[in-house]
Amino acid sequence: MSENQGQVVVLAGGTGGAKLARGMLDVVGPERLSVIVNTGDDTEIYGAHVSPDPDLVTFWLADRIDERGWGLAGDSFRVMEMLGELGEDVWFNLGDQDLAIAIRRARALADGRRLTEAQLEIARALGVSASVLPMSDRPVRTRIRATGRWWTLQEFMIRARGQGEVEVEDVRFSGARSAGTTPEVLAAIARAQAIVIGPSNPVISIGPILAIPQLRGALAAATAPVVAVSPLVEGAVLKGPTAAFMRHRGVELGAAGLASLYEGVLDAIVTDEQTPLELPTLRTRLLMDGAEGRARLAAETLAFADSLITSRPAAGSVHGL
Repeated sequence: MSENQGQVVVLAGGTGGAKLARGMLDVVGPERLSVIVNTGDDTEIYGAHVSPDPDLVTFWLADRIDERGWGLAGDSFRVMEMLGELGEDVWFNLGDQDLAIAIRRARALADGRRLTEAQLEIARALGVSASVLPMSDRPVRTRIRATGRWWTLQEFMIRARGQGEVEVEDVRFSGARSAGTTPEVLAAIARAQAIVIGPSNPVISIGPILAIPQLRGALAAATAPVVAVSPLVEGAVLKGPTAAFMRHRGVELGAAGLASLYEGVLDAIVTDEQTPLELPTLRTRLLMDGAEGRARLAAETLAFADSLITSRPAAGSVHGL
């Protein structure tokens, strides 16, 4: 890395983006790290406001993520158990501490606070001083059409996919066009030394972020390089329905398909594939196995982004493997 000490911005949603953000924390420290997080998965349930992706990133940065990959480590589910006993349809499981966070968020919003303010307060309470920034303070909701009907993102992931493999018929980001982004997001992008699109599902985790015209425009106009890290490890999806959503978008399951989904904002890509893409490419190992693996990929990605600033390699140049 150069001596430039600007902000590092990560776009994230889901486990892959959260893990890379945790690696970035080790590399650059909390003062330089801002994570812009998908809120298209948000839902109001049990009288609470649940923000799955901002909380997932926060729990990873706080080193409090549960081994199952979501929720807080050591959480209990007594409230869900009692709701079930009372006849509630408990299709969406929240741990007791997780529910407390969502109740606190709902109260803050009811009191007129912005979603950004509520999330920053939650992060600080959990000991996170890096900036976890919702993509918008206004509601954006991902809707999936499958099995002949529309589902919320959470319903699709838990109920529809619980019935077996289903084909994605359509995807909408309700409210995205008019949502706008936040002053905090725009400031982070403006100050950025590097902007990294995490190894997240490009359609339902990064797609809602890019569906906000003001935010997409800021990324396209950014002076910092925008580098995407592929979520595909040796051509395979490690977790989640990335393949189904890329198939729905009509793109190949690979670096070329990923680049096409980010067209207009992307400057370079990190992948483990051999690819003829006509944009700067870093080939490296993508598996983030433990803290060392997360920090390695973060450091390599940032060094690559820095090289785009200092040497401006020709299109199609390949670094790494």
